[in-house]
Amino acid sequence: MREYELMFIVDPRLPDEEVVEISDQFKAMIESVGGDVFRVESWGKRKLAYQIEKLSEGNYTLFYIRTENGTSFDEVEQRMRQSEKVLRYMTVRTDAGRLRKRAVSKDEAETETTSEETSETAAKTEETK
Repeated sequence: MREYELMFIVDPRLPDEEVVEISDQFKAMIESVGGDVFRVESWGKRKLAYQIEKLSEGNYTLFYIRTENGTSFDEVEQRMRQSEKVLRYMTVRTDAGRLRKRAVSKDEAETETTSEETSETAAKTEETK
């Protein structure tokens, strides 16, 4: 199971009803390609870090998505890229960080085991001298 976060920023001049409609359309698209949008956060209008198309604010929406087979969201991202109403978007795979963290902790555990074995053999060597 893979997890993603998809954040997109919509033109702040649009009415709230249209922002909800756009969000519902993208959610339906994601679900049609096999994704499950298990949580939606609408952050509302926020100040942008830099101006985009002479706008200093944007309407932020965040989707939390799960997929069984790791389907890609190429079609959804293409629609976002083509839409004049979407200023920016970004998709991030969030379960990859957890996998890396598990691998690092496993490596650390192996390193600790190896260092303990090394110190035990060194202690045995000193005892025999």
